[in-house]
Amino acid sequence: MSTGSIEEVLASAPGMAQGAAPLVFLYEHPQWFLPIFAELSRRGVAFDTVFIPDHFYDIGEMKPAFKVLFNRMSPSANSRDHGSGIFHTLAYLEHLEMLGVRVLNGAKAFRYEISKAAQHSLMRSLGIRYLPSRVIHDARQAVAAAEGLRYPIIVKANIGGSGKGIVRFNSREELSAAVEHGQIDLGYDSIALVQEFVPARGGYITRVETLGGKYLYAIQVYLTGETFDLCPADICQTKAGETLENGCVLEAAKSGLRVEGYTPPPNVIADVERLMQAAGIDVGGIEYIVDDRDGEIYFYDVNALSNFVADAPRVIGFNPFENLADYLEDEVRRAG
Repeated sequence: MSTGSIEEVLASAPGMAQGAAPLVFLYEHPQWFLPIFAELSRRGVAFDTVFIPDHFYDIGEMKPAFKVLFNRMSPSANSRDHGSGIFHTLAYLEHLEMLGVRVLNGAKAFRYEISKAAQHSLMRSLGIRYLPSRVIHDARQAVAAAEGLRYPIIVKANIGGSGKGIVRFNSREELSAAVEHGQIDLGYDSIALVQEFVPARGGYITRVETLGGKYLYAIQVYLTGETFDLCPADICQTKAGETLENGCVLEAAKSGLRVEGYTPPPNVIADVERLMQAAGIDVGGIEYIVDDRDGEIYFYDVNALSNFVADAPRVIGFNPFENLADYLEDEVRRAG
């Protein structure tokens, strides 16, 4: 689907001039949501958008005119100098929910989105296998926290997206040196996870996408062995090496990753759905890896922000933005 610029797509969207469309997107990334904006415009569905860096709200105002707000705020916003919008978004979502507004990927979902530590605690509570993790809030704790883990280890920022804020250390000496020289960045909230670097069996991770808390599709992402940038919309090649269209315009050219459609075992799908429903995530994805050392599946990332795989009809056989548009129209109808 050719979507053009965000200005062109939004200018053609029905109901924009009136500012009273029943559906509103709260977003931050300048390009990721063009396909769904274009699909809704093609259908004649009225919607408005709120660009979070420009947003403020009045606590005393009346309940807004819109019926449904779809939260598309990115946890990696700080990498685009929009980090101040992360906790602003959380406050606004809680405000809307107190007013009785239907919020997709609301405050509960967003709290999990912006805390990898909380994601792992949730997995543990559900009996879902997760990467052994230690949570630190001071870089000086990293070496002690890594005791008992097998090197290489990674230090992963609690808030982040697309693999940002993840650094690998091959030995205790490397980690100690990084701490000593002030090279450990704990991220936006000064919290990080210390985890083992898991060798991926088959050289890939699996990303499972859900819609309405139910399985939608899955893909296998073939890794280079060094990259942590796993955002599926950034992938620009199929497994056969064919170029994909409509990848992330900011990062597709650099990734060089390969991808193919995949159907996980039923028990994995069931675990994914349990996890997403427990997290309150209406639309999102979960990533897992098969550890080449023991053959076990380990879940490691829960995403309330999903922008779907590039060139989906060729990779998975259908266009998930059509499914998403159906879902959004249904939510607006239910909200009355």
